[in-house]
Amino acid sequence: MGEFSRNGDGGSFGTGSTAQLALDDEDDRLPWLESGEEDVEEGVDTGRLVGFALIGLAALVAIVGLIWWLGNRGDSAELVADGRTIEAPDAPYKTRPENPGGKEFAGTGDTSFKVGEGASTDSKLATAPAAKPSVPAKQPDAAGGKVNDGANDTANVPGVGVQVGAYNSKEQAQAGWTTLYTANEALHGYKYRIVQGTADIGTVYRLQAVTGDVASAEALCSRLKAAGTACQVKR
Repeated sequence: MGEFSRNGDGGSFGTGSTAQLALDDEDDRLPWLESGEEDVEEGVDTGRLVGFALIGLAALVAIVGLIWWLGNRGDSAELVADGRTIEAPDAPYKTRPENPGGKEFAGTGDTSFKVGEGASTDSKLATAPAAKPSVPAKQPDAAGGKVNDGANDTANVPGVGVQVGAYNSKEQAQAGWTTLYTANEALHGYKYRIVQGTADIGTVYRLQAVTGDVASAEALCSRLKAAGTACQVKR
């Protein structure tokens, strides 16, 4: 202590030590003297998560409420059957058109109405009489029947017959010829005859189209069969 004071360097020595410490690099510090900086992890924002959950729940409730409102906004009154019947209109429900179109023949549709009312109609031959041959020839039927040569029919037409039907009466046979003649173009130009005969059911009237020979009869029968009409050549 006395040396320090004697030399008069006390103040100077103290100042030099401070200067020496100041010259040290501030960045060159000892690691164990430094305070460690720990990374602080940010915590989860619980309030924000709760807010998002509440918003989603509110949106879901709003959607469900909208669907329920749309499904129940109509009239919810229950329909009860009271047993009433639908009244028919005063005007006729089926009327004839003003312009039906097409060609209409005399008497068209009359038969259907009469039959619906329980009436029966007899078919009639054309008014023009059929030409008769100068020399009548009677052809016996293959089943042993005799030729019906009445004055009002064409049973005495000679030739080879093509049978197209058998009926219970002469009137029915005449009506049958009219129907077949209209439906089959193959019969156009041919005459017919009605031959009375017997069968298991009793007396029958055989309707035959008359041809000139066997070949013509077979050709006519083939055409009729092709059109769907049953027939049989009677030699």
